[in-house]
Amino acid sequence: MRRTGVIVLAPLVALALLSGCGRGAPATAPACLPHSFDVDATLPGTSVSVSPAPNSGTANPHTQISFLGGVGGPPIEIREVSADGSRTGLHQGRMESYSQGDGASFLPSRPFDAGERVTVRAVVAQRGTARRVAFAFDVDTPYPTGKVPPFPNPAAGPSEYQSFRTLPALQAPILTVTTPDRDPGAGDILMTNGPGPGRYGALIYTPAGRLVWFEQLSHGLSAENLSVQSFEGSHDLTLWEGKVLSLGFGQGRDLVLNSHYQTVATVTGGNGLAADLHDFQIAPHDVAYTTAFNPIRCDLSGAGGARDGVVLDAAVQETDMRTGLIRWEWHALDHVAVGESETTAPHSSGAWDWFHLNSIDPEPDDEIFISARSTWAGYQLDGRSGRILWRLGGSKSSFHMGPGARTAWQHDGRVLPDGEVTFFDNGANPPIHSASRAVRIALDLATHTASLRSSFTHPGLPLLSASQGNVQTLGSGNSVVGYGLIGAVSEYDPSGGLLFDAHLPLDETSYRAFRFPWSGRPTSPPVAAANLNNTSEETIVYASWNGATGVAAWRVLAGAHPTALAARATVPASGFESSAILPAQYAYAAVQALGPDGRVLAGSPPVGVRPYAASFAGGAG
Repeated sequence: MRRTGVIVLAPLVALALLSGCGRGAPATAPACLPHSFDVDATLPGTSVSVSPAPNSGTANPHTQISFLGGVGGPPIEIREVSADGSRTGLHQGRMESYSQGDGASFLPSRPFDAGERVTVRAVVAQRGTARRVAFAFDVDTPYPTGKVPPFPNPAAGPSEYQSFRTLPALQAPILTVTTPDRDPGAGDILMTNGPGPGRYGALIYTPAGRLVWFEQLSHGLSAENLSVQSFEGSHDLTLWEGKVLSLGFGQGRDLVLNSHYQTVATVTGGNGLAADLHDFQIAPHDVAYTTAFNPIRCDLSGAGGARDGVVLDAAVQETDMRTGLIRWEWHALDHVAVGESETTAPHSSGAWDWFHLNSIDPEPDDEIFISARSTWAGYQLDGRSGRILWRLGGSKSSFHMGPGARTAWQHDGRVLPDGEVTFFDNGANPPIHSASRAVRIALDLATHTASLRSSFTHPGLPLLSASQGNVQTLGSGNSVVGYGLIGAVSEYDPSGGLLFDAHLPLDETSYRAFRFPWSGRPTSPPVAAANLNNTSEETIVYASWNGATGVAAWRVLAGAHPTALAARATVPASGFESSAILPAQYAYAAVQALGPDGRVLAGSPPVGVRPYAASFAGGAG
């Protein structure tokens, strides 16, 4: 059943609306909707896959041309590469190899023209046998997004955030715990704030709701999808940072941060497309899988839309994290008919978010499972040919969907080690269900049936999340559920028992929410602030260390000169910011963070003690 409502990421702005889309452009946009879906990225007679795929029509003018060997196959050598545009002619360029040793990309020295056909010729050598190959692809016509606004970012109310004497500019959302934690081994709470009200950034809380870390970003930038992944043998933080456009996707970069909150890897996207917020998965051998959105001008009259239309194509990019080269790229428009969408093409100035890719799950057998919100389906892809192996849900499901197994507007599809699939089933916008669900679906590949194994809905007030959300399956079998637009996070045992429940202020959002054990030690020092009390007879000292874990106590130093401070008190760490009252007047103060064994972890620079009246203005001295 086709839905006519628009999809929203936040309730303030409709994704599909574009102000002045196509203004000043020809009355008819280029054709971009394919009539057949025979795109296969593997070159005949070889185990080599290429991007852009042969006979595809979604290549950005700034694309590179990727040659990737088959998994476990013989080494390949690529030489004598030429790229000939039907309008721009022969393109010079250079070859750069992947750090994994299984292929290389040809980087043209100048971009191709929108709308032209490019013919690629090369010599591919495997096991000493050289083969001349040729294939062609079409270049799309990008829709410029430079004037597309971000989502509105109004200020949050003072009751919705925490403020601190040591870091007066920080405004971290309050996490309210409504069901105390019954699974302490699951670790801390990882969330983000935005788009919507309040200051944006990545957030870590203890299960008690105590703030551990807030990477507050400057206005205009958002952080999404904070998680923990394995990178080069370490468990590091991963997240996306950038701008979230009112079209419903992001343009930015994916980051890997070590336990000192230092950036150790960055994935920016490629082939003319920026890294999107929806997913960032690190696979073995420093390979990353990321989402990218590809807005292109398109004649949508064949789908009942505007002739001068814009369609949001969606792409999966496989990136060599060491070199930044795109190893492989998959586009939804080349493989899925727009008729599978549960949305309708706009008749006038609008961008059609017909697919809305929102998760990528790379699997060990070189297959990839993705979730598409707008088609209500998950797709199992061959990670080299790009062909769809099967669909789960949607209008063309490869499986008979048993009672309760169908999803609507879902997010975060994951294939578990036992082959079962989890989704966060939003069921909303427009509403299909009465409450959003975390579902686990069992697949029978022999009988092509899909059965609902479990379904969790919030046991209190029904939570119906119009967008975003995720399901994290812990090693214990418990499920952590992030409610996306609602800004809530819950943990359930396998029978649906509620083990933990918390939420951000009611109008703030967290794209996903996770639980992981986390240990952090920032390279920046602790921060101190100090002021006299209202009689000027006592000195009040505050201490914090944004992102630090394992701080058991604070040693407070004070004195008449910044180079002559002595220890005056030791107080237990009582929260993100701790305080101590010294029964005397001092001119300068500093703090030292102490570990459980009393060892000094780090110390702050000395600060001047401020008068009582000045302390109301906030800030360290």
